[in-house]
Amino acid sequence: MQITISTGDITDSTADAIVNAANSSLLGGGGVDGAIHRAAGPGLLAACRELRSGAYAQGLPAGDAVATPGFDLPSRWVIHTVGPNARAGQTDSALLASCFRRSLEVAEELGAETVAFPAVSAGVYGWDAAVVADIGLRSVRDFPARSVQAVEFVLFDRSTERIFRSAWQDLERSPGGATSGTGPEDAR
Repeated sequence: MQITISTGDITDSTADAIVNAANSSLLGGGGVDGAIHRAAGPGLLAACRELRSGAYAQGLPAGDAVATPGFDLPSRWVIHTVGPNARAGQTDSALLASCFRRSLEVAEELGAETVAFPAVSAGVYGWDAAVVADIGLRSVRDFPARSVQAVEFVLFDRSTERIFRSAWQDLERSPGGATSGTGPEDAR
C-alpha cells in the first residue's frame, strides 16, 4: 500500500473515501468534522441523522467507523470515525489504533482504492500529534489491505506534516521497518 503525507484541506481530496474525525453524535462540530459537513452540503447531515435514528441511536462509539456518501465532496464516501478524547480521559492507544483500522475495514467493504486520513484525535481531542502519527502510520502500514491501494494523510498544517514525516522515518528505522513499496512521498 502506498502511503503519502501532505498538508492541505481534506475536503479537496479526490480519494475514493475521506475519513472524518467525527464526534459521537455524527452531527458535525468543529475542526475537520465541521469543515467536512460544510463542504459536503446538507445531504451529509441528513445521512448522519438517519444513522442516528437507526443503528447509532446512542452515537458512534469511540474507535468505530461508519460510512456515508460524500455528497458535494469530490470523494465518493465519507468514513466517520470517533477518536478517543484525551481531554475526557480516553488515553488508550488501542482505541486510537482502532479508528484507523476500522476506517480501513469500512473502506475495504466499500471497495475504495484510495483513502485520505486527517490527524484523528490531534487538536481538540488533546492527543499529541507525534503519538497520533506513530499510531496512525503503524496502523495503516500493518493493515492487510485488499482493495485499498493508497492512503494519504492530509494534515492541516506544515508542523503536523513534519511530525508525521519524522514518525515515518522513525518507523522505517525500527525493527521490521516500513513495508516495502511505501514511503512518505509528497503528494502535492
